[in-house]
Amino acid sequence: MTQDATATTPTLSHLPVLPQEVVDALAPAPGRVIVDGTLGGAGHTRMLLARGATVIGIDQDPYALERVGAEGLPGLSTVHGNFRDMQALLAGIGVTQVDGILLDIGVSSFQLDDAERGFSYHSEAALDMRMSQSGPSAADLVNDLEEAELAALIYEYGEEKHSRRLARAIVAARQEAPIETTTALADIIKRAYPGFAKGIHPARRTFQALRIAVNDELGALREGLQAAEALLAPGGRLGVISFHSLEDRIVKRFLLGSRRLTPLTKRPIVASEAEQASNPRSRSAKLRVAEVVAAPAEVNA
Repeated sequence: MTQDATATTPTLSHLPVLPQEVVDALAPAPGRVIVDGTLGGAGHTRMLLARGATVIGIDQDPYALERVGAEGLPGLSTVHGNFRDMQALLAGIGVTQVDGILLDIGVSSFQLDDAERGFSYHSEAALDMRMSQSGPSAADLVNDLEEAELAALIYEYGEEKHSRRLARAIVAARQEAPIETTTALADIIKRAYPGFAKGIHPARRTFQALRIAVNDELGALREGLQAAEALLAPGGRLGVISFHSLEDRIVKRFLLGSRRLTPLTKRPIVASEAEQASNPRSRSAKLRVAEVVAAPAEVNA
């Protein structure tokens, strides 16, 4: 299947979601050190740097680090790894406390736009979805999991009510031949989905579920929140952008139960109508913000 080069060549010049809201939340300024735990295309980081902050960018995707690093942005240092390990990653460069942390959860725009990464059901590619480009892929899960395990995964992480039906269809299809591409899986789901009509593609929730499972996104989020709580200095700010209810519930419950972090947002901040019109990917974005009100030693007290 041939594709237009402009549609498949990844670019890091994407629009960050909730840009002004993030700046307002983290209050970047000269002398403040802020961690962008999900660097991606550095959209948010550029705005933080422009206001004088020093930024430490973390990303598990080596391609993202390579592209951003090539720009040589003043005030930015980068670290390869998952934000769930940010305490150890920062300790490795001699940093034990910071003034702000941003976590923009989920897949980045340029990863979605790069068809070869296997995140999209719209373009044919190997069924991969690994942000770190290591470990088991989505194809491994689709072809190896038992039907009940696959159904549970699709239901829990995709919140898909037809999970059992879709798992049954996937297992039946893989008995004929391994499911190796994004479009092959999308077609199986489309054929099996009851009452499918034009609108939201029926594969969206299943692809979301596989991506979350492949990258252990919810586990990383929980551990990342704990690491952020420990790393932030008194008065430090945490901003977390989530894109679906599973993530948002985890963030909300963590902040409400934290001994150091006080939520500053009773309800999550969402994109304005103008932003949603100019950047459709912002429509499901939710930003929660919290501030440290206790000393670091009290976390383990």
